[in-house]
Amino acid sequence: MKYVVILGFVAIIGSLAAALVFMMRGDRAPDADGTEAPRNNHMARALAFRIGFSILLFAIVLLSYFMGWIQPTGLPVTR
Repeated sequence: MKYVVILGFVAIIGSLAAALVFMMRGDRAPDADGTEAPRNNHMARALAFRIGFSILLFAIVLLSYFMGWIQPTGLPVTR
């Protein structure tokens, strides 16, 4: 389970880094006639994948807890 969570975090950070690259590079390029081409949605798609990876990771951790594959650690809740 530890490796699944690490892989999820790597996917989230990788998608965020891809969005940063698309943002810094810019999506507009001049055409042959001097006008600018329509803007691509690469940055928005990368951020949407990041949100999807985050929700998927949360669902996997929640399902793992309910199935008993992971156990909570830390301070007990009782007084």
